Amino acid sequence: MVIKAVYLFALFSFILMSCQTEKNISQYPATVGDIEFDEKLDDPAFKKCTPEKLISLQYYQGSKEFDYKGEKIAILEKLEKEKISSESKTNGYITVRFLVNCEGKTGWFRVQQMDADLKETILNKELGERLLRFTKSLDGWIPKEIKGFKIGYYQYLTYKIENGKVSEVLP
Repeated sequence: MVIKAVYLFALFSFILMSCQTEKNISQYPATVGDIEFDEKLDDPAFKKCTPEKLISLQYYQGSKEFDYKGEKIAILEKLEKEKISSESKTNGYITVRFLVNCEGKTGWFRVQQMDADLKETILNKELGERLLRFTKSLDGWIPKEIKGFKIGYYQYLTYKIENGKVSEVLP
């Protein structure tokens, strides 16, 4: 009798946990960090190239982690010519995350700013807007290719800010 009670309790607990887990999982996106279309921010003409049910790759998936014509050095050279900086001597990070589609076009940009201690904040609104415009101007993104098919992916650029100037670009 005791064994039956323990067995039934274990079975009931398993079923209860399974139901709760299924509900919790369904409220999250397919992949952590998926960007959802926002009509206030995003150009409706930008197309992902992958069906909605399929996830886009991350920047680190595929044969290369950084797919840009001229590699990262081309971005750094263009950034140096732009002379993007701020009068304020702020320190921290400004990250611009976006999608690159199967044609190498970009869209669905999102900006996150953090202080030097990696706490989310508005580090410098004007500097963030200038870096967003700069990132949007980059037109050398290369689609990833898997088994002969061009695939879109998520990419990001994190600008390390020291004394109001970009000191490093990650990744």
